[in-house]
Amino acid sequence: MSESWVVAVEIGAALLLPAFLLSLGFCALARQYAPELGFLDRPGGHKGHQIPTPLGGGVAIWLATTLVIASATLVAVFGKSWLPASVATYIPGMLSRIGELGAILGLATVIMVMGLIDDRKSLHWGLRLGIQILCATLVVLSGVRLTLYGPFTHPALGGFITVLWIVGLTNSFNMLDNMDGLAASVGMIAAALFCAAQLAVGSLFPPAVLLVLIGALAGFLVHNHNPARLFMGDAGSNFLGFLLGSMTVVGAFTGEGHSQLGVLTPLLVMAVPLYDTVSVILIRLSEGRSPFLGDRRHFSHRLVARGLTPKHAVWTIDLVTLACGLGALLLHRLDYWGGLVVLAQTVSLLGVVAILEFSTG
Repeated sequence: MSESWVVAVEIGAALLLPAFLLSLGFCALARQYAPELGFLDRPGGHKGHQIPTPLGGGVAIWLATTLVIASATLVAVFGKSWLPASVATYIPGMLSRIGELGAILGLATVIMVMGLIDDRKSLHWGLRLGIQILCATLVVLSGVRLTLYGPFTHPALGGFITVLWIVGLTNSFNMLDNMDGLAASVGMIAAALFCAAQLAVGSLFPPAVLLVLIGALAGFLVHNHNPARLFMGDAGSNFLGFLLGSMTVVGAFTGEGHSQLGVLTPLLVMAVPLYDTVSVILIRLSEGRSPFLGDRRHFSHRLVARGLTPKHAVWTIDLVTLACGLGALLLHRLDYWGGLVVLAQTVSLLGVVAILEFSTG
């Protein structure tokens, strides 16, 4: 096992478990007090649940994530002498990027608050999109951009693609939050794959943040698995998508001695959320409806219409997400032919899914 993996295990033990426990407790509080505060998701319209269900899971995820990261930062600044030598060695490098993390968490908090207001009183889609674009643009202006190569290295182009990526993932997870346990489980799988892919090229700072997010999502899933007793709401889905999108931009998927194909890792890991988003938008447009109005035409709903139970639909999407993303863990080691095989495998898998979904026989 490489040194970076050993350090990741040591850091993970101190980050993931507290995030899980805090999220578990905050979610229990949300279940108790959210209805009293008016955060209750009632059945009706395109919603599939049958009984009023408390919202507030997103706030619990946000609280657990930010509190653990803040506590870890304080330990890194004031308690370096308490840490194992193998971990303390990496503290200066991690602290040098605290400014980036602070900006991302601050803007993710703005996105979470926007979602929380939307949970309480529905906001117009144009306002939501405008706030998302503004926050993503501020991430770019703080110096965070996707790593691109060849003709795509111009700062303006890199900044535009970064904004498009973050806003796209924010909305993808908002759309994906349509069935018990779905957004959180896909988010956990994606965060774990991103964590492993970045550790493989020696990156430690973003994986540490992702480990905290994994723990917070796991704590929420205890309350959100089918049948759900708590929803994350727009506050949680927007926060999750924005944070994952930003951390993929901050993280490194390639480096010296590694193939540049590693930059394609986010596309493979996020293939299923992006497939769901694109397919739903195309379906709505083909039917002459606004792509921003909710319905029951998502990937998960289409699987249920094919005869799967909601629980099995979620498991199917989780497994397809994992299958698409596993190949991404090898991209940093492959030449262009090997990378082409991995990409073709992912496209073929999504093609099979599409054929099974939309066949009429």
